[in-house]
Amino acid sequence: MMIMKSPTTFQPVLERIAEEIERTPGRGRPADYIPALAARDPRSFGMAVAEPDGTVYGVGDWRQPFSAQSITKVFTLALDLAREGDALWEHVGREPSGNPFNSLVQLEYENGIPRNPFINAGALVVTDRLHTRTGDASGELLEFLRAESGNRDLTFDEEVTASETAHGDRNAALGHFMASYGNIDNPVPVLLEQYFRQCSIAASCADLALATTFLARHGIRADGTRLLTRSQAKQINAIMLTCGTYDAAGDFAYRVGLPGKSGVGGGIIAVVPGRCTLCVWSPGLDERGNSVAGVAALDRFTTLTGLSVF
Repeated sequence: MMIMKSPTTFQPVLERIAEEIERTPGRGRPADYIPALAARDPRSFGMAVAEPDGTVYGVGDWRQPFSAQSITKVFTLALDLAREGDALWEHVGREPSGNPFNSLVQLEYENGIPRNPFINAGALVVTDRLHTRTGDASGELLEFLRAESGNRDLTFDEEVTASETAHGDRNAALGHFMASYGNIDNPVPVLLEQYFRQCSIAASCADLALATTFLARHGIRADGTRLLTRSQAKQINAIMLTCGTYDAAGDFAYRVGLPGKSGVGGGIIAVVPGRCTLCVWSPGLDERGNSVAGVAALDRFTTLTGLSVF
């Protein structure tokens, strides 16, 4: 086993992981309930590592844009938490759900307060609150990602937006249900438009690894300004660890040992606080909505480098 406690470059590690993943037979299936994602090749694979100074390493399809989907929930959470602080937690919890990411069940038991910001109901609440404070939640998110990644070409994938809108009945039900409890401020159709645009942002592994480095820098943005307090950055990392991979968060923490957030586009971001951030992409998903090759690659990364929060 190759253990690299303080690698001078991550490139050899990434290349070894890519070779191992290429030999892996089962890759899962793309998300077929969003038609615009269903045709993606499950054997596509890319992985990038970004250091806090902006140095980035990559392998495979690491510069190929893909649909970020639920990965964007991390950034909207950071943008809203920076604005309203702990008042946010009166409207969304911080506990693992134990149910699928689009479940309606717990909302009724818990009076319209979602379990955490990363299930769909919780993300709708966060997007709603950010939209109230900015007037354009998805636009605010896009500008943030452009600035942090250094890629001004990042944009929304209108095909994915339209596809999610046409198949968004469950999210509409979540929004209306929470609105009936007074936990949504904006008209639900406005909120859904913002949410679907947010999830449709197309970005590469390089873009998302770089955009996540503010969490490795304990809340400091790429330009040196502070977005979050050190405590708030710790809070987001903690919620990523316990809730970031839907109802597989325990298994992800066991295998990978890093705060992470997955999306049904096949991407996963992960954070080694103070050291680096990662993004891996492969569209084939397991039954819980997480990239099969992505989880395996992150598992190998922490094994080969010895980098973990534990």
